[in-house]
Amino acid sequence: MNSVKKAMNESAPVRWAILFLVSFVMAANYYFYDCMSPLFDQLRMHLKFTGTDYGFLMSTYSIPNVFLFMAVIGGMILDKFGIRRTGFSFVFLMMIGSILTAYGASDYYRAGGFGHHFMSSFWTVYSPELKMMSLGFFLFGFGAETSIVVISKIIVKWFKGKQLAFAMGVNLAIARIGTGLAFTISPILVCSNWSSRILSFGKTQMPCDETYWSRPIMFASSLLIIGMLAFIVYMMYDVKVDKQIKFQNIASPEEEFKFSDIFKLIKIPAFIYITLLCVTFYSAVFPFMKYATDMMQNKFHMTRELSSNITSIIPYATAIFTPLFGLMTDKKGKSASIMILGSIMLIIVHFTFTFTSITPYLPMALLGIGFSLIPAAMWPSVAKIVDTNKIGTAYGFIFSVQNFGLWLFPMLIGYVLDKSNPGVTQDLVEKGKATFDYTNSILMLMFLGVLGLVFAILLKRDDKTSGYGLEKPNIAE
Repeated sequence: MNSVKKAMNESAPVRWAILFLVSFVMAANYYFYDCMSPLFDQLRMHLKFTGTDYGFLMSTYSIPNVFLFMAVIGGMILDKFGIRRTGFSFVFLMMIGSILTAYGASDYYRAGGFGHHFMSSFWTVYSPELKMMSLGFFLFGFGAETSIVVISKIIVKWFKGKQLAFAMGVNLAIARIGTGLAFTISPILVCSNWSSRILSFGKTQMPCDETYWSRPIMFASSLLIIGMLAFIVYMMYDVKVDKQIKFQNIASPEEEFKFSDIFKLIKIPAFIYITLLCVTFYSAVFPFMKYATDMMQNKFHMTRELSSNITSIIPYATAIFTPLFGLMTDKKGKSASIMILGSIMLIIVHFTFTFTSITPYLPMALLGIGFSLIPAAMWPSVAKIVDTNKIGTAYGFIFSVQNFGLWLFPMLIGYVLDKSNPGVTQDLVEKGKATFDYTNSILMLMFLGVLGLVFAILLKRDDKTSGYGLEKPNIAE
């Protein structure tokens, strides 16, 4: 009994310190994922990217997780080989991918630097900049999704039975702050006087010559290098705690992964409903955020910096509300009902952007709340449906299906945008002679919200008969 009491995961200060450490890694991940979202017009201007090009670049993140099932395989690797070896490998891949993406946007590469000639020798319909950046974003995505699975299992390891939903909510909050900072800081780093603008809280009246448009990508890559070092620090603590507890960091022979585990998972209706809700909901949010800054620049005639700051309401709102909703589900339950409410909010947001000209502050704030409700309820619910020793595989499967949407819909939005705006160019937009119309693209995302609502309702109905207790509190009595 004494050894259990003295285990590090029983110490609240240590437990929360570990949470903040691994959450920084996830925040760096999220920051890099969205660091280019406020720069779509810059990519149009400097690299001559079309909407389809930009959508393809964003979609390459999800290619390994859709076509190679890396999130599933990563989950299997995690369940078999443990947190340390799996985490180090995939965080390292994430870091290398970010470096290549930043390199592809650099002036050195564009001036004929190493690899430029090779990238120019094939698929000439695509620019060498697009190909190098896509390769980097591909490798980043190769590591990013599995690293999220690893961090999810780390939190389960340290917090199961001890405010798990609240801990996951705090983790997501910190990660979303990374996203918010990407939208807040990227437009400022473009400017030559970026330091003065940050100290002045980015006052829009200060001039910006936009000389260093690729600097935000390089800064984001440097955060992932620091994140790699942070994970190495975590590994040292993980070694110590494994000596104190009997957590299944490596599966025992009788619990090693079998392909039949996948078939067992997909036979569970509640698990399928959560998976489908995840892919529809996240596909209507993350790809939207990739285009939201540009959409508001065109629909509401706002500056890039203001549009980006308004978009940042979404992640900053989730940083506040996700832990609160997580704490609420820990104590009160109602996870299935919360997922229904979040789906309804998503539909209202995209309806508003499609059919009204209401100030974007209101729908963005509502989306931030909805984007807090569903993750706070969804991810802890998986731990109720799936055994702990298979949770890495379960999260990996969900992330892979989710990534199908994150692969498909950025390209679809860009394609629909191009087809809906024939003859419109960034030069015409800069001269005030045209705007890009996003109506059809956002209408497509509203339909996804409707599908998500259907799956959330089916999940609640199934929970009444399956007895998983999704409506019950998460904290063990």
